[in-house]
Amino acid sequence: MSTQVLIVDDSKVSRMLIKAMMAAHHPDWLFAEADSGDKALLWLAGNHVDLVTMDVNMPGMSGLDAAEQIKARHAGAFIAMMTANVQSSTRQRAEQIGVHFFGKPITEDIIAQIVKRFEDEHA
Repeated sequence: MSTQVLIVDDSKVSRMLIKAMMAAHHPDWLFAEADSGDKALLWLAGNHVDLVTMDVNMPGMSGLDAAEQIKARHAGAFIAMMTANVQSSTRQRAEQIGVHFFGKPITEDIIAQIVKRFEDEHA
């Protein structure tokens, strides 16, 4: 079964970059996108997910709030929070929720780190 990835970011460019970089590593993975935490939760209500990349700062529900709800409903999902806002309080909350934290800007190296961590945990 292919790995299902959900990319959540209010920036279409960021979603496109993440998808292109991940697909370069794993062209067999399936990708879905959402531009808000609310839309991510709606999508997840009817779909399975293995890996979620999520921006922290989005209009409406924050990425951290959405991640907390996703973890409650999909405990096995690997969630990679991404933000340029690397405040210690944000990092602490991510750790409390049980998600992985990565800085922005989005680079090949950051995406490679996310993919490697995901694969290490789901080997």
